[in-house]
Amino acid sequence: MEEKVVIIGSGIAAISAAKAIREAGADSEIIIFGEEKFYPYYRIKISKGLLGSLEEEKLLIQKKQWYKDNNIQVHSDNKVTGIDSENKEVTLEDGTRISYTKLLLANGASNIIPAIKGIDKLGVFDLRTLDGALRILGYLKNVKTVLLIGGGVQSLEIANVLSEGGKKVIIAEFASRLMPRQLDEFASDKLKQSIEAKSIEVMLDTQVQEIFGEEKVEGFITKSGVQGACDMVIYSTGIRPNVSIVQNTDLEVNKGIVVNNKMETNINDIFAAGDVSEFNGRIYGLWGMAMQQGKIAGANICSKGLIFEPLPPVTSLSAFGISVFSMGDIEGDQDVDSLVEVLEDEHKYYKIFIRNNHIVGTIVLGDNKKFMVIKSLIESKIEVNFNTSAKYSIDKFIEILGNKESG
Repeated sequence: MEEKVVIIGSGIAAISAAKAIREAGADSEIIIFGEEKFYPYYRIKISKGLLGSLEEEKLLIQKKQWYKDNNIQVHSDNKVTGIDSENKEVTLEDGTRISYTKLLLANGASNIIPAIKGIDKLGVFDLRTLDGALRILGYLKNVKTVLLIGGGVQSLEIANVLSEGGKKVIIAEFASRLMPRQLDEFASDKLKQSIEAKSIEVMLDTQVQEIFGEEKVEGFITKSGVQGACDMVIYSTGIRPNVSIVQNTDLEVNKGIVVNNKMETNINDIFAAGDVSEFNGRIYGLWGMAMQQGKIAGANICSKGLIFEPLPPVTSLSAFGISVFSMGDIEGDQDVDSLVEVLEDEHKYYKIFIRNNHIVGTIVLGDNKKFMVIKSLIESKIEVNFNTSAKYSIDKFIEILGNKESG
């Protein structure tokens, strides 16, 4: 029997799965249901291009012709509201029921709405979709000062774009440093200095308690009583998987839809991938991971038996005149040794984390080329002797390991 694969969601996990199915040579019918009105696009580009090009055609993951060439049906602006796993059907918002033989849940996550008084005021936004970006763009025209709640990559990319566009920007971060999960104290402080050099105000250890204004945003108050003026707020404080779609099913759900290392759920013929899925208790929320999981899910829908082995997560930021890279495990505990080098004159910083004679993580500032080399060394799982390596410069360390890897 020919498979009929229904994919819920239109992000990178969904497209990677569809591509993997076709690469497996399967003649399966593939139907993608996307809640947004646009064809699948590069979500990670919308914060970087907020004041630039937001045309759908320039953001597409694949050209529209690709779907026709590969016999993949895309139904945009079609929300799936329910799943009947017993009868193998999904229900659309208009009540239409669509049958399937295999189902992939790749419907992503939504931004967490912080518990702040006034968060629903006119002039408060989050940025998760192209529609959201267009709404922000429309409101920005008469805005002078923007408060960004959150100090992660997305907030910082938005800060960079808005600042270059002539807006006054304030960043409020709950933690004691920016990008706390990706950077150590030294790297985060260097990043903060670069941001402040662009006349952007950075408020650390700050919890916004209230957003005030009559008809629209006029300012904010922090928990410590600091009051500031702003006429727009954009928050980015984490994500929550979109699991409401499976609430009336027997699918196992924790924070996300629980999957095994084949991206299979606890119900036969139902898979999950990307930000909606949870593997080994973790929601990754990363583009690269969603792509990898989508490929695994698509292959296994075709019974290829591929195993998901998480790659070390990579985070990069190029803004404020500085490039920032982080990869893998950067938590320095008792079992981890680290090599550190600071080149102040060149505005470069390197930190390599070594556990059990293997590189498990790195932080690099200001050197894309060297980061890519270290990334390759991490992925190759090359063996490292820390006691020997500690006496070398980072350049020499990389050279020795590079020779070892190629040899």
